[in-house]
Amino acid sequence: MLDTLTDRLSRVIKTVRGQARLTDANIKDALREVRIALLEADVALPIVKEFIEDVKVKAEGQEVLGSLTPGQALIGIVKDELTTLMGSHNAELSFASQPPAIILMVGLQGAGKTTTCGKLALKLSQEKKRVLMVSCDVRRPAAQAQLSVIAKQVGVDAYPPQVDKSAMDLATAALESAKKSFYDVLLVDTAGRLSIDQEMMNEIKLLSDTLNPVETLFVVDAMQGQDAVNVARTFADTLALTGVILTKMDGDSRGGA
Repeated sequence: MLDTLTDRLSRVIKTVRGQARLTDANIKDALREVRIALLEADVALPIVKEFIEDVKVKAEGQEVLGSLTPGQALIGIVKDELTTLMGSHNAELSFASQPPAIILMVGLQGAGKTTTCGKLALKLSQEKKRVLMVSCDVRRPAAQAQLSVIAKQVGVDAYPPQVDKSAMDLATAALESAKKSFYDVLLVDTAGRLSIDQEMMNEIKLLSDTLNPVETLFVVDAMQGQDAVNVARTFADTLALTGVILTKMDGDSRGGA
């Protein structure tokens, strides 16, 4: 996904002309390339405008070190601003609760929640955590069976599929099982929809209120584009989201939202 952005930004080094200082004259064309790169990556226009203005303010009058070209100096500023925009450090998952620490996975249908549960479970098991996964998706055919297969593939346990059980019944039963068997983490996979509806949000809200998870992770398809922001806002209005997982990052050249 980042290849197009990288190619565009690489042109900036060739665009900027000048000697020892970045000026309005020699960064104008370069910032145009940056603006195009971000827009082509589907970054929202208001964010692009604000980002470009921040880069321009910091770039004008900047001294260019002897070992750098003006273009390289500008790319350094762009990199620093991108890092600030997206977050300058990683925050680890919280396990500051009495075991099991509950992680609730939420998002739309097809975003990759179930597969991401498996990847996250594998990561946690490699960190010496005992993980139990449970699927509370009672709507999608074979959703519980799929999670069981993934659990076996990554070498962790899954709460066995239950027929004619509600999402709440599955969640509470899995939590009780996790407590009795001294699991460190309970990963809860939830049902998605093709689009947001009130029934889904009510179900997830009830699960969250009952389980009181230490982490609520919003899983979103990176190819969804700017609409992902609107979906995230809706989930954030209902749930106390603690993190976002972008899936399918290698499947598209856009995803700027």
